[in-house]
Amino acid sequence: MWLECRSLRDAGYRVAAITPAAAGDPAYEEYQGVHLHKYAPPGETSSLWSFIWEFIYCWVQTFFLTLRVWRLHGKPAVIQSCNPPDTFFLIGFLLRPFGVKFVFDQHDLNPEVYESRFGKRGFFHWALGVLEKLTYSTAQETIVTNESYAEVARTRGGVPANKVTVVRTGPDTTLLKPKAPNEDLKRGRKHLVHFHGVMGPQDGVDLVIDTIHYVTSSRARKDVTFSVLGKGDEWERLRAKVTQLDLEDFVYMPGRVTDSELFDYLSTADVGLSADPPGPLNNVSTMNKTMEYMAFGVPVLAFDLKETRYSAQDAAVYVDSPTPEAYGEELLRMLDNHQLLVRLGEAGRERATKVLDWKFQARQYLGVFERVVGLPKGDQQRGARTSERSSAHS
Repeated sequence: MWLECRSLRDAGYRVAAITPAAAGDPAYEEYQGVHLHKYAPPGETSSLWSFIWEFIYCWVQTFFLTLRVWRLHGKPAVIQSCNPPDTFFLIGFLLRPFGVKFVFDQHDLNPEVYESRFGKRGFFHWALGVLEKLTYSTAQETIVTNESYAEVARTRGGVPANKVTVVRTGPDTTLLKPKAPNEDLKRGRKHLVHFHGVMGPQDGVDLVIDTIHYVTSSRARKDVTFSVLGKGDEWERLRAKVTQLDLEDFVYMPGRVTDSELFDYLSTADVGLSADPPGPLNNVSTMNKTMEYMAFGVPVLAFDLKETRYSAQDAAVYVDSPTPEAYGEELLRMLDNHQLLVRLGEAGRERATKVLDWKFQARQYLGVFERVVGLPKGDQQRGARTSERSSAHS
């Protein structure tokens, strides 16, 4: 989302973003030319009803902050909503009579999220499908992160092909790039294996922990340190699991860290774990961490998922069986083959800079706003001087 905000700003649009706040964030700030309006986040979600409450809470907060944006910065020409949840179309629908356009930026397939998280379909799966369809039908344009999502929008959503644009969440490789490794992060061991990302039930972090246990116990490898960074609904349980399996000496798992610390780990790691297991959501989703590993020249170990293979191609080793034994054996094979690690890392950095980099995606993204706002190419500066051009929701 920040890359999108920056691209709009650089093109001459004025941008206001509405988002949950991190700890210590002010309710409003102007940061690098973008107006940031934030609300206190809901608590961690675990049950179905907590998700429903989160949907309602975030919608109400976002709606009232949208009105605040209008009051402080002028009527927005475009509202862009990013999911989950698929409820912000209601704001677009309510503001349509005032000439406000609505763009849907789809980052998740929520029916598949539900199925992956709860292992079933039923009424709520159907209801999420209805919300998704209403969002598609309300939007003037739909942005998706890959071709698999584009196919869903065209078929399940009935969105005309010329109203669907693929904008991959490519890394800004001018910022995400390797620096000198910090050998202290290996804690006296030969190798550092790294994971970072959201820790939900569908994100494969259980398998990461089980793989660490397999490598250090069943295979008796004591020469590997593991960094497991990030947070999410499952973090506390997973952190307790590390303790229960007596992995404390091998695993660094602090929760969220600063960008600077994350970049240190990415610059030092020998392998990056993309352990998202096969499933209805992961099979067709693009994993940001995979491309971030590649931007830092970190070889990737992943399961053979359609969109993961498109992203990583020759920068990854792919595992067929989603078991800690299969994943652990491939990890050890990688660690014991220095030439393979060098080749994978170089291929990843090259693909990240020459194909996936955000600068290539930004052209597609800005084209959506040129069409929706009605400005000819190259005329964004003139339009930005006449009215507020974009209010982005996440």
